[in-house]
Amino acid sequence: MANLTSMSGFLLVGFSDNRELQILLALLFMVTYLLALTGNLLIISVTSLDHCLQSPMYYFLKHLSLLDLCFISVTVPHSIRNSLMNNGYISCGQCILQVFFFIALASSEVAILTVMSYDRYVAICQPLQYETIMNNHACRHAVTAVWLAKGLSGLMHTAVNFSIPLCGERLSHQFFYDIPQMLKLACSHEFINEIAVAAFTTSAAFICLVSIVVFYIHIFSTVLRIPSAEGRTKVFATCLPHLFVVTFFLSTSGFEFLHPPSNSQSAMDLMFSIFYMVIPPTLDPAIDSLWNEAMQAALRKVLSKGEFAQRKMYLKAIFKF
Repeated sequence: MANLTSMSGFLLVGFSDNRELQILLALLFMVTYLLALTGNLLIISVTSLDHCLQSPMYYFLKHLSLLDLCFISVTVPHSIRNSLMNNGYISCGQCILQVFFFIALASSEVAILTVMSYDRYVAICQPLQYETIMNNHACRHAVTAVWLAKGLSGLMHTAVNFSIPLCGERLSHQFFYDIPQMLKLACSHEFINEIAVAAFTTSAAFICLVSIVVFYIHIFSTVLRIPSAEGRTKVFATCLPHLFVVTFFLSTSGFEFLHPPSNSQSAMDLMFSIFYMVIPPTLDPAIDSLWNEAMQAALRKVLSKGEFAQRKMYLKAIFKF
C-alpha cells in the first residue's frame, strides 16, 4: 500500500478490510467453487459416459459445462487465496492470463449458448431436417469455431489492454483484474483502441443475443401450436432451463460492462460481478439436471455402484486425455 504507483502489478481491494469478513467470504467462495467443480465435472462425465446422451444438445451441454468450469477457475481460486492470505496483490503476468482467459471464456459462453439456441430451434421447428443439419461434422465444426474465434477475441483484448501506459495508483475495487477499472488509469487517449475492440466484441455479443431472441420467438410460436399439453410441457422442460441460463448470464454481464466504473468500492458492482462470474457456473449443472429427466436418469446410472465400477477406467482415461 506504501507505493501503489511504482509497483508492476495491481492491488485488488474488492472485499472488506475486516479480516473476519474476508475469511468468511473466502469460505463462501470455496464452497461455491467446489459445488461448481463437482456439478460441472458430473455433467461432463455423464454426457461422455452415457450412450443415450450423445445427441447434439448434450454435446453442446458438455462444452458449456467445460466452459463454466474454466470460467469460474479463472478468478475465484485466486480470490480465495488472496482473502485467506490477506494479500490483494496480483502480478502483471497473472493479470495478462486472467484477462485473456476471462474474455475468451466469457465470449465463448455467449457463442455456445447461441449455438445451443440454434440447436433447439432446428430440433423443434425443423425436426425432419434435424439429423441432416445438426450432424456430427457440423457440431464439431461449430464448437471448434467457438473456441478459436473467442480465443482470438481474448488475444485482441489482452494485446490492446496491456499496451496502454498507466498512471496513478494501480488499485482496483474488484476481486479480479477488471478492464473498465483499469482504463481509468490510462495516461493518454490510447485506451480508444481498447474501446474499439470492446465495441467489436459487444457488437458480436449483441448479434448473438438477437439471434437467440429470434430463435426462441420461432420456438415458442411452434410450441404453442402443438395440440398436446404433454408435448408442450416436454418441449418447455427442454428449452426453459437454457433460456433461464442465457437471460441470467447476459443480463448480469451486460449490466456489469455497460455501466460506468465507480471511483470507490461499490457493493452493487461486486454483487453483479459475483452474479455473472460465480453464480451461473454453479447453478447451470443443477438447472440442467433438475429439468431434464434423461439427465437425472443418466446421473443415477453413472453414480450407481455397479455402473461406476464398470466405467471407472474409462472415466480416468477421459480426464487424463
